[in-house]
Amino acid sequence: MLLEAVNITKKYNGEAVLREVSLGIAEGESLAITGPSGSGKSTLLSMLGLLLKPTSGEILFRAQKVSSLSDNEKSRLRNSAFGFIFQNPQLIGSLSVLDNVLVPARLARKGDLQGKAERILKELGLQDRMHYLPYQLSIGQKRRVAVSRALLLDPLLILADEPTNDLDPERAAWIGDFLFELPRKGKTLILVTHDPDLASKAGRLVQISEGGIKDLP
Repeated sequence: MLLEAVNITKKYNGEAVLREVSLGIAEGESLAITGPSGSGKSTLLSMLGLLLKPTSGEILFRAQKVSSLSDNEKSRLRNSAFGFIFQNPQLIGSLSVLDNVLVPARLARKGDLQGKAERILKELGLQDRMHYLPYQLSIGQKRRVAVSRALLLDPLLILADEPTNDLDPERAAWIGDFLFELPRKGKTLILVTHDPDLASKAGRLVQISEGGIKDLP
């Protein structure tokens, strides 16, 4: 398994949002996580992405317990292996589209990746928006910038939290089709969504309800 959650529980103020959840994700798999609002979908994704510690249980990356890593080691692992697409695109308003995409490379002190960033933006249909500022973009364009940023460092694993939220059906379908092409290119995709059409495109579907998780047909 590439990534595993083993009996993880997450509590807030003593109340369990998730209880002894176990989930394995194979390399190259596409997985959609569904469930009612407030059921813990984003909480689970944050724990799988090493952004949030479980109250109990273990997260394993390639069979290694993440809890055994130092904070610096976890940060390096996130930067090298994980790409994140959040509900809010979280673009920096003072930076151009191109510079927003290049932020992960600069934080990781990578070399000159401008050419690669430009190629990804072109692939996502943003070649004529590279020097725009975020306020000049539509919400759909902002989401495509966020996808581009997540792909820049060639991560093994893409974690997407409601990536089509607030988009019209046509733009939502375009983003969904693009994301579900990634496993065919060797990436692993974990996606949280309330959209049944988007979820149906995943190779595997699970549902969170009342703190637990179950596979859906």
